[in-house]
Amino acid sequence: MKAWRVYGVGDMRLDEIPLPIVRPGWVLVKTRMVQPSITECQALQGVSHFDLEKLVKEKGPLQMFGHEFCAEVIEVGEGVRNLKIGDRVFRIRTAAACHECALCRAGYEERCRNGPSVGFTIPGLLSEYASLPADNLTSVPDSITDSEAAAMQPLSSSVDFIVPAKIEPGDTVVVLGQGTMGLGIMQVSRAYGAGKTIVTDLRDETLAVSRKLGADIAINASKTDPVNPIMEATGNLGADIVFECAGGNPRSGLSGTNTLAQAFKVVRESGKIVQVGILSPGVTIDPRPIFQRGIQYLGHGYVTTKDLNYVIQLVVSRRVQLASLVTHILEGLDQVPKAFEITANKAQYKNLLAAQVVVSH
Repeated sequence: MKAWRVYGVGDMRLDEIPLPIVRPGWVLVKTRMVQPSITECQALQGVSHFDLEKLVKEKGPLQMFGHEFCAEVIEVGEGVRNLKIGDRVFRIRTAAACHECALCRAGYEERCRNGPSVGFTIPGLLSEYASLPADNLTSVPDSITDSEAAAMQPLSSSVDFIVPAKIEPGDTVVVLGQGTMGLGIMQVSRAYGAGKTIVTDLRDETLAVSRKLGADIAINASKTDPVNPIMEATGNLGADIVFECAGGNPRSGLSGTNTLAQAFKVVRESGKIVQVGILSPGVTIDPRPIFQRGIQYLGHGYVTTKDLNYVIQLVVSRRVQLASLVTHILEGLDQVPKAFEITANKAQYKNLLAAQVVVSH
C-alpha cells in the first residue's frame, strides 16, 4: 500500500510499504478521508513539544500522523465485538486502553491513557490502510458524511475538556481562540447548558462564523484587549468558565502564554480555567490566584460512551455544525502535503478547520 512516512522536520515521503496485519482486538480499515491536525503540522515543522528529529534518528522513517479520519472497516480481528465490516469509523480518544494498568484492571478503561495512540505511537491514516485497536474507534450513522466523520475526532476531544468543566445551566463561558478546538468547544458548551458564550480570535472572518454558530459576543483580540469587554459583558463579575484555546508556541502563530494571562483576568472568583492549548515545555504560571481567588485550573478529562453518543447526536441533529466549517477538500493521497500547508497557514488560505483529503470512496 501507499503511505506517507516522516524522514525529518519538513520531510514527508510517499512510500510503498507492506499491508498491515490485523491483531486480535484490532481491525483493518481503509482510509476514506483524513485531515492533519494543527498539532501534527507543528510537529512536522519542528516546533512541537516532542523531538521529531530524535524520533526519526532512533526509529528510522516514521509512519505517523493522521489521527483525524473517516475510515471503513474491511477486516475484523479476533474478539472484536463493537465493530463489523462496512462500518465507517473515527478515533474517539487520544490513546486506546492498555488493558494492563491499575485503571484498566479496576474497570476504568475509558480513562486509560497508556495504550497506543493512533498517529503517534502507532501508524495513523496518512495511508491507504491501517490496523487499529477496535476499542479506540466508534462507528457513525449514515447521516454523518465522511467529511463530518473526519472532523468528529477533534470535536470529541473538545468534550474531553468540557466534561471536567461541569458546565451548569446558565453559566457564562468564555472561549479564547476560535480554531478547530475553540469552535467545537463553543458549540458544544451551548448544548451542555451555557447561557452566554463569549469568544475571542484574531480574524474577523472566523468571528463571523462564531456568531453564526451561536456565540453571543465575539471579540477581535487583534484590535482590542478583550479583558475589558469581557468584564463589561459579565457585569464585572467575570466568566464562570474560561477555555484557553490559543496558547502555545508563538513560532506556530499561537499566543504563548498571553491568553492564559487573559484567562486569569476574566474568570470570576472560584471560577474555572480549562487549559486546552498545548503550552511549551517549561512554561510557568503564578499559582497565587488559584490559592487566593479559589480558581480551579483544569486539564482534559475523558469521554464516556454516553458523552460520545450525545456528541454524535448533536452532529446528526445539526445542533453542532461541522460540514459548513470545512473549506478545503483535496482529492488523492498525494495531496497530503498540500493539506498540511493549508492547515498550518489558515489565515493565508482563509481556512477554518483542517484541510481534508479524500483517499477513497
